[in-house]
Amino acid sequence: MSSTENVLSPEYKEAVTNLLFQLADDDFLISYRGSEWLGLAPHIEEDVASSSISQDTMGHAAMYYTLLEEVGAGKADDLAHLRPAQERKNSILAERVNGEGYYMETPQYDWAYAVVRNFFYSQAKKVKVDSLRQSSYQPLAETAVKVNMELYYHLLHWKTWFVQLLSSTDEAKQKMNDAIDLVMKDFGDVFSYGNDKAAIESNNLIASEEELKDRWKANMAPIFESLGLAVPAIPEAPAKNGRNGEHTEDLTTALSTLSEVYRLDPVAAW
Repeated sequence: MSSTENVLSPEYKEAVTNLLFQLADDDFLISYRGSEWLGLAPHIEEDVASSSISQDTMGHAAMYYTLLEEVGAGKADDLAHLRPAQERKNSILAERVNGEGYYMETPQYDWAYAVVRNFFYSQAKKVKVDSLRQSSYQPLAETAVKVNMELYYHLLHWKTWFVQLLSSTDEAKQKMNDAIDLVMKDFGDVFSYGNDKAAIESNNLIASEEELKDRWKANMAPIFESLGLAVPAIPEAPAKNGRNGEHTEDLTTALSTLSEVYRLDPVAAW
């Protein structure tokens, strides 16, 4: 038992654990979806850039899983690879496929969707990380400082793509607007803490769901205004809430692929 695990009250430890699973699972899945663009991005420079962002994001997930290990939730690698879909706390948006087809066979992926999803997600992650830097749980606050250093560049990258495509041809604008609609259909649980809302907020681990939504909208407003668009509304009641273990078949398929190698020999050194 670690010293960290020793000093936490059961109620506080449970709140910390649940929040960490949400943060870790989000980054784990969104980075995997990003990795599926390897070799398929619009040009070689973007292939390198987006792959680097996915690698950074997987590193952030690893940091959160390590914090979970330190509070006694289990071995970090096992938490990442061996938990079934119904135990995952990632948002629905993070698990969605990139488009039709299967990687390296018949991928018919949607770059507009990738840009919108990653930009909206990165902006949401930014407001969360900014809040986490003042978290009552010091190890999480310290981790947020590290994550924030790389997140700045991720956000700038996707913002650039977002603005350029919405300032381009009529076809590009139409595809981007279609992607915005698609992303927002799954955006309802991005700022949700699910059934753990009261415990997470009352322990001052992170700002409230409502505060984070307001900050996201405020950060997005100047960008949308410059494009002559209105910031899309965040759904109030998501059809599925991933924070409560409600997921799509996309997640089950993703986990099968992600954990395939690890399951061959879970005791190996990775």
